[in-house]
Amino acid sequence: MAERIKMAIAALIAVAGLYGFYALRENYPTVVRLGVLLGSFAVAAGIMWLTQPGKDFVVFARESAEEAKRVVWPSRKETLQTTGVVFLFVFVMALFLWVVDAGLLWVTQKLLGQGG
Repeated sequence: MAERIKMAIAALIAVAGLYGFYALRENYPTVVRLGVLLGSFAVAAGIMWLTQPGKDFVVFARESAEEAKRVVWPSRKETLQTTGVVFLFVFVMALFLWVVDAGLLWVTQKLLGQGG
């Protein structure tokens, strides 16, 4: 129950910061408004970090960063080749869909007696 209360308080602080950002629009410079927004988000993130779901998220983020370090990224050549294949496929598919669309339009016009 305490976890839910902490999460609710964090959400309320974040919403209050967002409200403050827009409520201070006419009277304060953007830097102050941005400080209110970022400060409230930082406080909300700090409160969330103290909850069990927040701690689980930190562990997940840390493990994800470690996993990303183990990924074998493709070389520049492989990336360019793959990009070329994707562009070629998209072009061929667009051409195919255009032909199908034009064919269906032609058939529809013939069936309705509108074609020349």
